[in-house]
Amino acid sequence: MTDLTELTAVQLVAGYREGDFSPVEVTRAALERAERIQPELNAFVRLTGEEALDRARGAEERWRRGEPGGRLDGVPVTVKDILLTRGHPTLRGSRAVSPDGPWDEDAPSVARLREHGAVFVGKTTTPEFGWKGVTDSPLSGVTRNPHDPSRTAGGSSGGAGAAVARGAGALALGTDGGGSVRIPASFCGIFGLKPTYGRVPLYPASAFGTLAHVGPMTRDAADAALMLDVIGTPDARDWSALGPAPGSYTEALAEGVRGLRVAYSPSLGGQVAVRPAVASAVRRGVERLAELGAYVSEADPDFADPVDAFHTLWFSGAARVVQHLKAGQRELLDPGLRDIVGAGARYSALEYLAAVDVRMELGRRMGRFHEAYDLLVTPTLPITAFEAGAEVPKGSGHRRWTGWTPFTYPFNLTQQPAATVPVGTDGDGLPIGLQLVAARHRDDLVLRAAHALYEAGVPASPTPAGS
Repeated sequence: MTDLTELTAVQLVAGYREGDFSPVEVTRAALERAERIQPELNAFVRLTGEEALDRARGAEERWRRGEPGGRLDGVPVTVKDILLTRGHPTLRGSRAVSPDGPWDEDAPSVARLREHGAVFVGKTTTPEFGWKGVTDSPLSGVTRNPHDPSRTAGGSSGGAGAAVARGAGALALGTDGGGSVRIPASFCGIFGLKPTYGRVPLYPASAFGTLAHVGPMTRDAADAALMLDVIGTPDARDWSALGPAPGSYTEALAEGVRGLRVAYSPSLGGQVAVRPAVASAVRRGVERLAELGAYVSEADPDFADPVDAFHTLWFSGAARVVQHLKAGQRELLDPGLRDIVGAGARYSALEYLAAVDVRMELGRRMGRFHEAYDLLVTPTLPITAFEAGAEVPKGSGHRRWTGWTPFTYPFNLTQQPAATVPVGTDGDGLPIGLQLVAARHRDDLVLRAAHALYEAGVPASPTPAGS
């Protein structure tokens, strides 16, 4: 018997077309899985069961007539509770946000999914306003790793990562301001893509400004390409959105990696201490790219850690997020968020602009780097998942989540496309991610390389217990 919760979106659409199973069967299976994992993992803020089944029935009828309503008609999807979803509160992990409506508008990415017939299973957890790289909040508590519930799922799209890994919907919408798609995807052993900034429109605009991206979290690269073909289209509400994509990301997958110039940077020039198990798994993935025909060489991008500039921009954004709150509402905030809000409120305009200067110089350096290399490969993270409920690993000496995410946030500063592919596990059976980065607007190269690894059987993470 086929386990419907293990199928990719591409497989689901093919099965609907052939009549092997129906959207209602698939949606019921996804909802049952979501209800089963919720007590253990806490991946959802809310499930939308009856509404999901109603949409699935409509999709089933359209497939029966041979007239699907879109490219994802009947495919179960989850939405991070940062993104507006019509008819449901978007509380953003905060007790300071009122659940009162009207909640009558979809975010652009949600609207595109709705137009293509996707079935919304539920809203997934986030830390408060998506402020950190793990997922716990005063509103919804701690979200846990599907491979070991004593560990974190990562963040800030942790609920999305856990849901996809455990089969509660083939596709998930996440957001990424400093790694928030790639971190949980790496920790949970799935694929995650941060597209070029503006490729997926965002509305309302993020207080974190042009650091914030919307991206797919999926079982593989082919699903992410399909999802990006759907959500990566312009929306008039986002003034910074890109124009139409240059072509189909799905169709570009077949081009593979032969002849691509790949730079492998194991530690960003010695700046990052990477755990041996992580380093070994990533190196094996890089060697496979070479076997598939890529020209691989060890080369480091020429930049120092931009964490101070990132903090200036990120903490200032956090201060702006909560600026409208009254004193009593601020008392409801995550204490860590209150800390960075205080720091952000103290920056001057000149300090902010100095951070923008660092960002622009970093972008220039990476632009020149990609004149020589099509892709940059690094570990996604230098570590695997640590204890749940903590912002940083115990005994690490880090104060903030940026201390253990040095491979992710630089590429939010530069707005480049970046993805994580699971390439193995450590001695505790926890997933390890390999990061692929390309020049701005070359999302196709990231997806092509990731798909080539999937086709070659490289992505590897254990099936979570209880799936």
